[in-house]
Amino acid sequence: QVQLVESGGGSVQPGGSLRLSCQASISIFRFYTMGWYRQAPGNERELVASITSGGRTNYADFVKGRFTISRDNAKKTVYLQMNSLQSDDTAVYYCKADFSASFWGQGTQVTVSS
Repeated sequence: QVQLVESGGGSVQPGGSLRLSCQASISIFRFYTMGWYRQAPGNERELVASITSGGRTNYADFVKGRFTISRDNAKKTVYLQMNSLQSDDTAVYYCKADFSASFWGQGTQVTVSS
């Protein structure tokens, strides 16, 4: 059974940083496109960033220059480094894996507040 386990969420002040991790129990992790999504209360889930099996990255406009997605295939883990966090970044952040099927993690809360 495929599992995606996110970690690294928490509370931070505006301007602060957090690093999210998502560890996958997928035997062929290296073939998967991995993505980070977020959902704030009352809003739809939206793409934050993604990284393909070849390492090509894609970012939502609202995080360009602030967030960086990366992956370590040996550790079957994808990361999201979040810098210059703003209150609008407050949301539950989800990890997603896409290849022959799609899988979601359970989410991790990120709260940006003074």
